[in-house]
Amino acid sequence: MLLKESTTTQQDAGTTDPEIIWLNTVYQGDKVPQLTLRAVLMGSVLGGFMSLSNLYVGLKTGWGLGVAITACILSYAIYQTMMTAFPRLFPTPMSLLENNCMQSTASSAGYSTGGTLSSAIAAYILITGHSVPWGVLAGWTFFLASLGVFMAIPMKRQMINIEQLKFPSGIAAAETLRSLHSHGEEATQKARALGVSGLLGATIAWLRDAGKPFSIPSMLQFPGTLRGQPWAQWTISFEMSAIMIAAGAIMGWKIAWSMLLGAILNYGVIAPWAAGQGAIDLSHLGYRTIVSWSTWTGASIMVTSGLLNFALQWRTIFKAFGELGHLIKPRTASISGLKNGSEKAVLDPRERLKAIEVPTSWFLSGTILSGMGCIAVLYLAFGTSIWMGILSILMTFFLSLVACRATGESDITPIGAMGKITQLFFGAIAPTNLVTNLMTASVTAGAAGSSADLLTDLKSGYLLGANPRKQFIAQYIGIFAGVLVVVPAFNLIIPNASVLGSAQWPAPSAQVWAAVARLLSNGLHSLHPTAQLGLAVGGVIGIVLPLLERRFSRFANYIPSATGLGLAMVIPFFNSLSMFIGAFAALFLERRFPRVSDRYVVAVSSGVIAGESLMGVVVALLSASGMI
Repeated sequence: MLLKESTTTQQDAGTTDPEIIWLNTVYQGDKVPQLTLRAVLMGSVLGGFMSLSNLYVGLKTGWGLGVAITACILSYAIYQTMMTAFPRLFPTPMSLLENNCMQSTASSAGYSTGGTLSSAIAAYILITGHSVPWGVLAGWTFFLASLGVFMAIPMKRQMINIEQLKFPSGIAAAETLRSLHSHGEEATQKARALGVSGLLGATIAWLRDAGKPFSIPSMLQFPGTLRGQPWAQWTISFEMSAIMIAAGAIMGWKIAWSMLLGAILNYGVIAPWAAGQGAIDLSHLGYRTIVSWSTWTGASIMVTSGLLNFALQWRTIFKAFGELGHLIKPRTASISGLKNGSEKAVLDPRERLKAIEVPTSWFLSGTILSGMGCIAVLYLAFGTSIWMGILSILMTFFLSLVACRATGESDITPIGAMGKITQLFFGAIAPTNLVTNLMTASVTAGAAGSSADLLTDLKSGYLLGANPRKQFIAQYIGIFAGVLVVVPAFNLIIPNASVLGSAQWPAPSAQVWAAVARLLSNGLHSLHPTAQLGLAVGGVIGIVLPLLERRFSRFANYIPSATGLGLAMVIPFFNSLSMFIGAFAALFLERRFPRVSDRYVVAVSSGVIAGESLMGVVVALLSASGMI
């Protein structure tokens, strides 16, 4: 939608620069309230509440749930209720951009702070048998989340402003906010579509997870076997969930068909071959068993392609870091101040952009300070040498680039895969140190998750015309709220190592992290030869595919996406299948019924994502309290 609007206004704007077009046609200026006390407070409260549900889901399933869309709907509903009940205390509604800042705060508190607790920290407790003191855990969580949001600053310009990557959840959140705040016939139709689809998503989640008044299966299994094992054991089935279908409808056709291709190759061809070579244990066949082998190939594809794409954008990279020179030799900006509450005319649009974008100086100072904090905790609490800590920070920047690109293209952040690359690297240089292996990988996984979350939020703000600097501040404030809630909660429900791996807290993600650390305790050669081959082949594929896209740009749509292929090897087959179905349905509507597609695809997809994710949180909380 934004691209279509921009195309029609290029002549009026007198430029083809997407950044200037956005500034002239989308940016709302600072006339609309954005970063307000009420927005930050409500976002902090909601984010703290949702961090508990994400911790619960992470320890139960190994997955993390984005909370931005859920926070949008909840905050709007709660605030409207409070306006009705207490009109004197809450006389005016929140603006669209206030609600956007609120969801950034909530998203940061609910998502960025808990991922490392249910993965690397839980794995550390499993391996050592010792809990982590509250102060250490709070400092570790805070510094990791801070490192991630500061590292995302230079990525924003390339991935959102220039390439305009999808970030499907960001688009869904923006569309949800528009529907909640809009008026007129078209807005009413979109809002109605969003509400109906949200109810559908919530109903599916309730029947599947709560099972009342009747239950629907979580999976539909296909008949037949592969190498004597049911298809479902290879994850080849259909998940009774609409979230991934909706995400596929937003993400686009190329990445979706690439993921299905990668899933077919991985689970239907390569994994059965690896089982025949003894690399996959057929007696314990399942997603965790398969992905513990295939993640090396998938991660290798994503890392090499992501770093190559980063290198090929060297002009924009230099441009993004251009402000660093002004830290040494400042220059006077040609921006007028504010007088009598009105903004004076600004002649240079580049200077206007600098005034609202997050400064590169924040990236530099924030990354150094939070990086030093991580290194200090690694050294003092986990016994990791300072030079290894520095190395982990450097690796984290480049692997966060890869994770953010994957999120922008597919809405999936491959945190686990990026962490495994760090584990592999430190398994080679420090093969006997399991704690160093785990905690350096925790830096990568934690920061990558925070970076991707920030960029998803900034995508919403970009579409709505928000001030990215104010949105960044809202995101950073949310880190404090998340740490204050999730760290004590973790220590309360995981008092010692004995509860991990139990039926109550299976902690599957932590089990994988611990298993990889033990596997690599003898060095790289301890990987199965087929996994080593997968690393090499995946690295080559990740380089060749982007180069083919550049060389044969006319046929780029027919060349598989390296990100899609890599992601398909670290997620279950049924996720890739659902995304393909959603993308195919969206493509069909776009070709046959373009008006319907333009009006309803994003709205309906956003509603489904919001409804099912919101109900998932509700069911998780009711289940934790014993009410269902």
